[in-house]
Amino acid sequence: MVNRRNFVKKASVMAMTAAMPNFVNSTSQNSQEKSLTFKHSKIKVDDRWDVIVVGGGPAGCTAAISAAREGAKTLLIEAMGQLGGMGTSGMVPAWCPFSDGEKIIYRGLAEKIFRASKKGVPHEPENKLDWVSINPEYLMSIYDRMVTKAGVKVLFFSRLATVEMISKDTIDAIIVSNKAGLVAFKSKVYIDATGDGDLAVWAGASFKRGYGDEGAVQKSSLCFSFANIDSYDYMNGPTLYEWKNEKTPLYVAVRSGKYPLVDTHFCNNLIGPDVLQCNAGHMDVDTTDPWAISQAMITGREKAVQYLEAMKAVRPSTFSNAFIVRTASLLGVRDSRRIEGDYVFTAEDWRERKSFEDEIGRNCYYIDIHSGKHIPEHYKKGESHGIPYRCLTPKGIKNLLTAGRCISTDEEAFGSTRVMPCCLVTGEAAGMAAMHAIKQAKNDVHAIDTSYLRKRLKEEGQLIL
Repeated sequence: MVNRRNFVKKASVMAMTAAMPNFVNSTSQNSQEKSLTFKHSKIKVDDRWDVIVVGGGPAGCTAAISAAREGAKTLLIEAMGQLGGMGTSGMVPAWCPFSDGEKIIYRGLAEKIFRASKKGVPHEPENKLDWVSINPEYLMSIYDRMVTKAGVKVLFFSRLATVEMISKDTIDAIIVSNKAGLVAFKSKVYIDATGDGDLAVWAGASFKRGYGDEGAVQKSSLCFSFANIDSYDYMNGPTLYEWKNEKTPLYVAVRSGKYPLVDTHFCNNLIGPDVLQCNAGHMDVDTTDPWAISQAMITGREKAVQYLEAMKAVRPSTFSNAFIVRTASLLGVRDSRRIEGDYVFTAEDWRERKSFEDEIGRNCYYIDIHSGKHIPEHYKKGESHGIPYRCLTPKGIKNLLTAGRCISTDEEAFGSTRVMPCCLVTGEAAGMAAMHAIKQAKNDVHAIDTSYLRKRLKEEGQLIL
């Protein structure tokens, strides 16, 4: 484990000063040696909140709804202009399986959001629970409606800039950058639903990142959609892509050598009449490096163009009149920081189908690591594991919870817990626990009554064994 508090404090100050309009000693964006000095160090403070959630993806939305439902005055801060994260801005074309092959596993708010989203894809069978297509615009409206109906206040186009600590183990305020400049927000408890664990790391939490001896991260993708395909031909013709089936059209295109940016990753779903949405193409990206992410967005859009060219060549009956209608505004990041919690959920826990006294939900997704080397591991029908609450509580910080992709797991188990259904479940638990910490434990998330938390989650429909 590494503690980044000292490094992050310096980096955060530089980030904050760069956003200030009044400064002296200008510097090059490539220089790591020079610094900026404030002329004015005071910024506005908004301290009205019980719970602040940073990140409006699946975990952030359920965290905010759940906190507000427990009575918390809740603020949800999101860097983009819409809620939903990878299912909306990221254009992931389908939900990962919601069932264990026999029944829905992800219950509570997760099930409500999933079932509501299915109304946006009426061509999908009513009883289908696994790999159900997502209409991103429709899903956005669901998140908007559910979050605001719960009483949550949403602040869009606002990005976390730095974190201020009142002591080594307690967050005092977060500094956010938006069109109002820099604003400080204070609450009693904070929830990091950023995916990359930015809030936790900048508060000094320890973390792990990547897998293997070299610390490589899973590959990222930029999703996109094609319009004006031939839906009938798509549904009734040969499958476009099957993993390791070299007879499928995608492998033919790759073998041709004509499309250097096309690789053998091409998940695709029909999300509406003649519209195909694709999770395709792999890129090696350090997703904590803004320069690397910027280049990945450019490369990802180039990939979309080549995928269409390739499909027109190998499957003209489906794609001859197709065009790219949209590329995602959010990079499809699979792997980043994993914040060290009071418990680290491991691949052995996953393989043992382990249950926990403090579990806050279940998960059954397979170990899915996009590295090019890992062999996927699957459960049998009816099998699942518990998710411990202690994976949501960063070590050494009292008033902070994590939810979503950045919870505490090892590198292999992360391949299972990183997906949206699981994120929805951990978000609901984190939001509820945040308000319980305020009521029960003087804002200390490590000291709540987990039996009561589990009782409340069950009352709200969550599956807990």
